[in-house]
Amino acid sequence: MDYAQLIEETAAHLFETARHHGLGSEKDQALIRDAYALAEEAHRPQKRKSGVPYILHPLSVAIIIVEEMRQKDAAVVAAALLHDVVEDTDHTIEEIRQRFGGDVASLVAAVTKPNKQQVDNFQHILGSVNDDIRVLILKLSDRLHNMRTLDSMKPQKQWKIASETQFFFAPLAGRLGLYKVKSELENLAFRFLNPNTYAYLDSALEEDRIRTQEAVEAFMSEAKEKVAAVFGSTISWDIRYRKPFSIWREMHERKCDFYHVPFKHYIRAVFNREKVDAVTGSDFDEQDIVLKIYSVLGNSYREQTGSFVNYMTQPKANGYRSVHFRLLNPYGNIEEFHISSDVMREQSYFGCIVEGKKQWMKRLTEVLKELADNPEKLIPGIHDSLYNEDVSVYTVKSEPVTLPKGASALDFAFEIGPEIGLHAKYARINGRLASIRTVLHRGDRIEIFTDPAIHPKEDWMEAAVTFKARNCIGDWLENRPKSQYVLCSHCHPLPGSEIIGFLDESGQITVHSRNCPDAIRMACEKGHTIMAVEDFKADENVLYPVTISLCAIDRPNLLRDVLKCISKDAGMSMRKLESETHDEIVSCSISYSVHSADELNEAIARIREVNGVEEVHQINNG
Repeated sequence: MDYAQLIEETAAHLFETARHHGLGSEKDQALIRDAYALAEEAHRPQKRKSGVPYILHPLSVAIIIVEEMRQKDAAVVAAALLHDVVEDTDHTIEEIRQRFGGDVASLVAAVTKPNKQQVDNFQHILGSVNDDIRVLILKLSDRLHNMRTLDSMKPQKQWKIASETQFFFAPLAGRLGLYKVKSELENLAFRFLNPNTYAYLDSALEEDRIRTQEAVEAFMSEAKEKVAAVFGSTISWDIRYRKPFSIWREMHERKCDFYHVPFKHYIRAVFNREKVDAVTGSDFDEQDIVLKIYSVLGNSYREQTGSFVNYMTQPKANGYRSVHFRLLNPYGNIEEFHISSDVMREQSYFGCIVEGKKQWMKRLTEVLKELADNPEKLIPGIHDSLYNEDVSVYTVKSEPVTLPKGASALDFAFEIGPEIGLHAKYARINGRLASIRTVLHRGDRIEIFTDPAIHPKEDWMEAAVTFKARNCIGDWLENRPKSQYVLCSHCHPLPGSEIIGFLDESGQITVHSRNCPDAIRMACEKGHTIMAVEDFKADENVLYPVTISLCAIDRPNLLRDVLKCISKDAGMSMRKLESETHDEIVSCSISYSVHSADELNEAIARIREVNGVEEVHQINNG
């Protein structure tokens, strides 16, 4: 192969593509050509693993930046050409700064790997964002070309690069709203990580496409004709087929085989608003056109109940807007439709690049910086922050808040502010009382209520999804004052009760009630570890769980009178109440919290005096 000619043609293609995409000024062209000149000179002796001249890689990355990432910034294109110069040659960042300026130099510095440890490289990438999304665009373009040319690498290297791509770069592209890039990265990574499964699914998808294509195309033609009766030929139609990785992921989620995965394709209709208005003589907005197309099709075919999803009125967090629904075709099959404008389609491909997403990008850069600032938690943080699809919810003042899918009201509280999260007591979701553990859904309106006496508990980590919430909760739990005592989880000893302690190897004392079976066993096995516990005293800021059981003769207001006895001591923190009545005999258990054994005993004494109560005692299940 004549590589010299290939390099010349590829460079010419870059210059012309840049000109065509708005980088045709003399200044822009001069910067791009000068960057190419340095890159070509610096990489001239080098070859890639495949044997091709190395300069073809930065040229290809620069073309991706212009053609696929839609960047109209000559500095980014120049940085793409120079992105490996500092890392792989003797040229320095300072040299690039003097020749090309600070903007290009800072971008090159941001994408230059600091060392061989990949986790540190992840941190370097995230920490270099500084509200400049171009850094991530550069890294993703570089990774995309590397994945497209991965065949030349050794199997071990392929597996390493594909693993990094699946774990970090593909989810990052998704978080940026670059779904076309995300899909390609996922699929390429899957091909190298699971080659046999990929080959099977790729073949099965092709067989499915051949089997269904004629019927699907016939139905699409029918639908197209019905819509054309209203809008003319202004709408473009196509069939979108899913990729092997998408199918594999759904197989795992549904725990089914390939043949039971529904909707392996969908029919897409895309319109241009100006063309529609010109044909119809109307002044429709995008939503009017989408809903009109839906109406035409919905009146012509039977719609699957519950299939309509309107991302027009409630867009995804990255701005994605469309309408999805499913129709029964004349051949007895259900087909899925996606209706959108060309502008909406661009948003679905290029979320972070589309203008008007400042709030979304602000939150994303905050999340990325939090990850970079916590290197010891980086890997789990990446999983928590990058893997889930976003949903938009709202404050009571109608301010949008973006959270990952599956987030709870507790996550929302921490997103509003750390102090609100640390003291969150309960929530109101769409006006209804709700636990802070309640999972939120798109469009929910949330209000958080706090209490200074409330602090994070260990099980809050199970309810929290976001990195911010989990990080705040973890830090609070880690830094809270450490008690030398651990309370037995079976007998739940109380301050003021008869207790005994056992010293373990770490120096902590486990406190038991003296009649606890565990304590009796420990005394026999490890009598030398018995310790007197003298300073386990009541604290007004600390509550302990207790459960009492009572038996009584039923009468009106019985439970009211019993609960009065409990709540008399500085208020009651109720946890659970169960009551059954059989033949006028009431059996009741009440779980609540007390400060001490004295408080519990006084409440039990008062309950014994309640008219109708026959028996009352504490049970040791907390």
